[in-house]
Amino acid sequence: MKIRIIGAGPAGLYFAALMKQHDPAHDIVIYERNPRDATWGFGVVFSDRALEFLKGDDEQLYRYLTPHLENWPEITVVHNDTRIPIAGNGFASIGRLELLTLLYEYVEKLGVQIRFQTEVAGLEELGEADLVVGANGVSSWLRAENEEKLGTTTDWRPNKFIWYGTTKAFNSLTLTFRETGQGVFCAHHYRYRPDMSTFLVEVEEDTWRRAGFETMSPEDTIAYCERVFAKDLEGHSIISNHSYWRNFPVIWNERWGFDNVVLVGDALRTAHFSIGSGTRLAMEDAVALFKAFKEKGNDVAQARERFRELRLPPMRKIWEAANASIEWYEKMDQLVPSMSPVEFAYSYMTRTGRVSHEDMRRIDPELASAYEKLTSDT
Repeated sequence: MKIRIIGAGPAGLYFAALMKQHDPAHDIVIYERNPRDATWGFGVVFSDRALEFLKGDDEQLYRYLTPHLENWPEITVVHNDTRIPIAGNGFASIGRLELLTLLYEYVEKLGVQIRFQTEVAGLEELGEADLVVGANGVSSWLRAENEEKLGTTTDWRPNKFIWYGTTKAFNSLTLTFRETGQGVFCAHHYRYRPDMSTFLVEVEEDTWRRAGFETMSPEDTIAYCERVFAKDLEGHSIISNHSYWRNFPVIWNERWGFDNVVLVGDALRTAHFSIGSGTRLAMEDAVALFKAFKEKGNDVAQARERFRELRLPPMRKIWEAANASIEWYEKMDQLVPSMSPVEFAYSYMTRTGRVSHEDMRRIDPELASAYEKLTSDT
């Protein structure tokens, strides 16, 4: 097959690797508009379960990536000055650029071409192709120009977030919530290499406006966030990488492609960063699309439909959980002041509706017991 992939993110790269490994005769080219060494953001995170999926589907890639990961066995919820460690939640992380660089090398060794700094603005620019994979992310022009064909819906959520890094190396995936005179500030932070962490700041829209971020310079915005999280940063700086305030778009497509086109990754659907599954979903898309072609041969329409059959049930569960998580964060100005640290940590863990009290007893018996005692006393 002549396969053309738009976007050299995890979904496009991994699909290319799987197809080329299966049949070296495939003619595969990936088009990436950015330079090889350019990326936005800092680190990405995987849950233990995400890594288990990778180990089960592709042990070679699992062994290739795992030496480069930072690992920790728990998460931490910080309610103002009270830290609540929560057991049973293993995670691993890696710098986004490091992950992409490893994947670039992995696919290139298989004979896949990656054409960096190549902007594709229309399907006609790709020439003749049996399959075009739209892996060009949340801002995909391919999806935007074909929304009617795809049945696209986009719901821009009101919370504001900005993706920073910091030289403070945190010991676990931590969600820090701090009350200020303008409202609650949340930091999603975790180490992705021994000397660096992701430090994503999220606020409700009203808090963002009260703080004056709308007219604040990038330098003053960093200084403001450093003051809010001074106790957590312990003198370390916040670092920007073209960081700016954004709103999260909840994207869904009823149809997953058209003609010889298939969408994958964030181009297909988005899942909020608060559940740490974006990279996992992208790579699982790649696996499912590969399996669909393995079953259906070179028939793109049949393979696309099989891809949807394989992916829709598990994908929708994660997508709906992510949307429930979004709504929980959109109420943090109400939740943080009204709850004790134990109640708040418990609410965080059960926010998506997928974790029951029995699950909590298994995951972290100490937190479940503390919550039971607190609620039985009231």
